[in-house]
Amino acid sequence: MSDTYRCDTFKCDTFRCDTFRDLQRHLNFSSQRHNVIASNIANIDTPGYQAQDIRFKDALSEATLRLRTTHPCHIPSPGNPCEQAFIEPVEQSHWGDKNNVELDMEVAKMTENGIFFQAASTLLSKNIAMYKAAMRRS
Repeated sequence: MSDTYRCDTFKCDTFRCDTFRDLQRHLNFSSQRHNVIASNIANIDTPGYQAQDIRFKDALSEATLRLRTTHPCHIPSPGNPCEQAFIEPVEQSHWGDKNNVELDMEVAKMTENGIFFQAASTLLSKNIAMYKAAMRRS
């Protein structure tokens, strides 16, 4: 039995398909988190606005618990928990207007998220470059 199967538009081994899917999930979560943080910053002066964040670690850990299929005939795990938003309000003290957005915290989150996104996109581009190099040699 072969350890390769159809993965989207190309044929690849299980490890490579999982790598591409995981990197895609990381990029999607990072993009979603960027939008949430940007919304927090945009509402910094809105009275009563409560900062939000994505439970990033929970979402990724739940995604890794899904069942893996090694053959297209296997039954896939139900649902995909990593596609859910996992957005929740941030618990921190608020100012007099009941707005709890702290610019320093949001900028730090944005920076951390940007580094994470850059690392995932670099890994993805390196994987693509490896495939291109392999195709040129064959």
